[in-house]
Amino acid sequence: MEAENQTKISEFLLLGFSEDPELQPLFFGLFLFMYLVTVLGNLFIILAVISDSHLHTPMYFFLSNLSFVDICFVTTTVPKMLVNIQTQSKDISYMGCLTRMYFFVTFIVLDNFLLTVMAYDRFVAICHPLQYTVIMNPRLCVLLVLISWAIIFWVALLHILLITRMNFCIGTEIPHFFCELAQVIKVACSDTLINNIFLYVLTALLVVFPFSGILFSYSQIVSSLTRKSSPRAKYKAFSTCGSHVSVVSLFYGTGIGVYLSSAVTHSSQESSIASVIYTVVTPMLNPFIYSLRNKDVKGALGKLLSRAISCSSWSFA
Repeated sequence: MEAENQTKISEFLLLGFSEDPELQPLFFGLFLFMYLVTVLGNLFIILAVISDSHLHTPMYFFLSNLSFVDICFVTTTVPKMLVNIQTQSKDISYMGCLTRMYFFVTFIVLDNFLLTVMAYDRFVAICHPLQYTVIMNPRLCVLLVLISWAIIFWVALLHILLITRMNFCIGTEIPHFFCELAQVIKVACSDTLINNIFLYVLTALLVVFPFSGILFSYSQIVSSLTRKSSPRAKYKAFSTCGSHVSVVSLFYGTGIGVYLSSAVTHSSQESSIASVIYTVVTPMLNPFIYSLRNKDVKGALGKLLSRAISCSSWSFA
């Protein structure tokens, strides 16, 4: 009977944040608002880059890819949570959990890779300005994005294949609001040594090396800027890097904060709340950071909105 309970698993239970029925409408409204702001904000960035020919550069090409990934990233977690709150249900199917887990791993690591590629783009632009158009040609930009997708496709697939080898007891509860990989491994009823080794090794490789690349790029940028005598050149360089530095700090800062909070506290509820920062808040803030700190993006967004308003006025006329 025990073996049967461990193999015939069809669904998990997502515990979410709180079982208090009075808090459910608050959670639903809050996360629905953040989800809509995230999707619309990142969608506006993509449309602005596409519609404005001045933004058809490598930097904004990578930015539009980052916005697309952020939309997909937040879509893997929030909609299912909203449905569960609305229907007062906690269940998620086994296949649904694996599918969302696959895409969650894919998009969070893609975020990491794209931020690294964007740091390299700024490094070339500032340290090798005369060779920038030659080095960062369209073919290389597309190739960097495709390579990132290809690597993450296989990494996420290997994670899921290892998960399918594990056994889970019927009625398994996941102390989270989405199927987070580490939490799913923790609640397994079988040996998890291989999964944990694979998780930690790949996390180290896919986080430490890209982050080291970002640090190296900016160390070279700072070194190059200290040799520049023109204050105007320094200001222009800092202004182009400011948005990216802010996003990188937010992404890695919240990720490290969640890791430390989960290591210090054993409360699953506190860990889930901390996870909201990097799964929902960070993708929501990225468009604001880039639009508020970047004159080109603000100008493109202004043109896009004025064009939309004029079109709507013409249609109602």
